[in-house]
Amino acid sequence: MKNNNNLAPIVLFTYNRPWHTQQTVEALQKNNLATESDLFIFSDGAKNTEDQQKIDEVRQYLKTITGFKSVSIEESTINKGLANSIIYGVTKIVNQFGKVIVLEDDLVTSKYLLKYLNQYLEHYAEVDDVISIHGFTYPIKNLPEVYFIKGADCLAWATWKRGWDLFESDGQKLLALLTEKNLVKEFEFNNSYPYMQMLRDQIAGKNSSWAIRWYASAFLANKLTLYPGKTLVKHIGFDNSGTNCGNNDPYKSEIIEQDFSVLEIPIIECSHARNEFIKFFNKLNKTSYRKKIARKILYIIKGIK
Repeated sequence: MKNNNNLAPIVLFTYNRPWHTQQTVEALQKNNLATESDLFIFSDGAKNTEDQQKIDEVRQYLKTITGFKSVSIEESTINKGLANSIIYGVTKIVNQFGKVIVLEDDLVTSKYLLKYLNQYLEHYAEVDDVISIHGFTYPIKNLPEVYFIKGADCLAWATWKRGWDLFESDGQKLLALLTEKNLVKEFEFNNSYPYMQMLRDQIAGKNSSWAIRWYASAFLANKLTLYPGKTLVKHIGFDNSGTNCGNNDPYKSEIIEQDFSVLEIPIIECSHARNEFIKFFNKLNKTSYRKKIARKILYIIKGIK
């Protein structure tokens, strides 16, 4: 890292999960760059009176957080919902600082996550074809150490203002463009995952996902996201929920705790990685039971909560 005084601010979005929030923060505190990073926390308001007690617990914990250069907390008095909260918070911070690292309250991260995101944010800062840096990757064994995939993603990620400026909130507009440009098959990884249905559901109000719109926005702009070959993030949002996934989580993989150096790779989509994603999705689709589990988990991962 050439200039640690120019680290990206971290934004963390929380709601009503005290234990998950604490796991997320404690993992983040173990990063070497945590003490040099500004942390901005957006605490959403309650949907109902039942949620208020847990939100109060979360907010009490947030006020005890140390280990960062600074900690700023914004407590919403109303319930924005996850999508609106993320859109609001990311827009506010990226407009102020020009770049941002984004986390939600159910992500346990590697101690090298901040280094990885910040170094590649710096490395590709002037490369317009690259829209974001992502910390999670699927449990696929033979991926390159780092690689590009067309589009954008939503689990422990980072971007610049120039990237987030491309975010289109109008799902109907995105759907129309994907159809008109005959991009549906590619958008869905050779029809191996129903991203179009996720987008249609967002338009119909069946979900409020910001993530499917972020992916579609980046995809239509022909932008690339950098992924690690082994995940730096573990999603803990569906633990203790046996009816959802139990011990059958097909996305589960161990976080890599290994230092790294920035690699120079061609700024094009990795066709091998795309093909491996397709194989992975198709494998999940082979049995109806695993397909049901996989889709439920992926909906959670993609921010459809």
